[in-house]
Amino acid sequence: MYIGLDLGTSGLKAVLIDDDQRIVADAHAPLNVARPQTGWSEQDPVDWIDALQSVMAALAVQSSLSAVRGIGLSGQMHGATLINADGDVLAPCMLWNDTRATTQAAAMDADPAFRDITGNIVFAGFTAPKVGWVSTHRPDLFSKISKVLLPKDYLRFWLTGDAVSDMSDAAGTSWLDTRQRDWSDDLLAKTKLTRRQMPDLVEGSAVSGTLRNTLAAMWGLPKGVVIAGGGGDNAASAVGVGVVKSGDAFVSLGTSGVLFAASDAYQPDAASAVHTFCHALPDTWHQMGVILAAADALNWYAARVGQDAATLTESLGALQAPQRALFLPYLGGERTPHNDANIRGAFVHLDHRDDTPAMTRAVLEGVTHAFVDSFQALESTGTQITRLIGIGGGARSEYWVRAIATALDMPIDIPVAGDFGGAFGAARLGLMAANGVGADIATRPEIARTIDPDTSLTAAFADAHARYRAAYHALKHLT
Repeated sequence: MYIGLDLGTSGLKAVLIDDDQRIVADAHAPLNVARPQTGWSEQDPVDWIDALQSVMAALAVQSSLSAVRGIGLSGQMHGATLINADGDVLAPCMLWNDTRATTQAAAMDADPAFRDITGNIVFAGFTAPKVGWVSTHRPDLFSKISKVLLPKDYLRFWLTGDAVSDMSDAAGTSWLDTRQRDWSDDLLAKTKLTRRQMPDLVEGSAVSGTLRNTLAAMWGLPKGVVIAGGGGDNAASAVGVGVVKSGDAFVSLGTSGVLFAASDAYQPDAASAVHTFCHALPDTWHQMGVILAAADALNWYAARVGQDAATLTESLGALQAPQRALFLPYLGGERTPHNDANIRGAFVHLDHRDDTPAMTRAVLEGVTHAFVDSFQALESTGTQITRLIGIGGGARSEYWVRAIATALDMPIDIPVAGDFGGAFGAARLGLMAANGVGADIATRPEIARTIDPDTSLTAAFADAHARYRAAYHALKHLT
């Protein structure tokens, strides 16, 4: 048996799979985000450990863990977890959607070496500018940094005592030589750090360490359980849905929104604001366009109108042409294609006729238009996508998925009911590490149905997208 742990923004998910990759137990522990100042987004790593204890206890209630041989890790990317020489956390972790380091990111990105070596823009949400912010504003903390760990890698540190990361997660720090799959000493020096302050690196399917004996005894696991390198949340999700070869792609409607395409070659185009990262598997890379608020935007709106997000979308009926009202989902800035940490969300062109269903459609359409932006950015790099797998909580809304399929003019396959996300992909990586097997086990899930584009509405969505882009450019300079 194998365990997958996925440390997300809103919770920690755990799954237990057997040798046939069937899920036999699962558990979830919620997490909260603190936003003490505008643009800040933090979590206390102590809460991650509490959540880990909770999900492991829940798995043990559902099934014996005595046959577990491997554990894989997945997690939210880009977080800065600062550790001192005693292994203690110095401050709350600055999360992927924390944008306080805009100034530091711009300064780093102005140095051509960062794009040349990492293949990516230095976004404000990446790890290096966050640590740069600490250097500028909290030099007392900066001087005590012994290790900089990504969120899932702090779980590994607690599980094994080893400071290790994988290539896919490390690629989102702005310190990795993404082509060579190794830390860049040059980029670390530019941020006043050294390789000694970075975790060791392994491939996502390789062994990164062994579970502490005390924890194994506490949870009823055998000695010698290996911990796989794992992956950033999207790379692990790709392993979960079998998006592991060139031409494979998925669209994820999670807290953030992602268009993800696997590649067997390194082909960066930083200017497009497309992310080019290592995959969680050896000799494989991936490109993705990232929307900072996808399902998060719908959940924000649902909370404001006092209704459940699922209820709002279920009552919409058949797909309609976009209305005049527009929603820009930039609640915390945007990445692809704008690299704009300062833009904020907006409703535009509301009138007296716009009731709750109309505004709900506007929110769904706004995120849909943002996916078109990402798709066009990916196309500009030479990436070709002809079919997508739809995953994430938002993919349960047929209205929303049909809108995206129509706007992209592309079919979207929906897997059979089941969890094929980051936790499942992490469990697969745990299986690979424990048995020394490769990507062949990462097969595509059975497809329950395919949602085809409504070609009668494709032109209407294209027109609405043009107005959406114009609205962004009209509003971007407002403060």
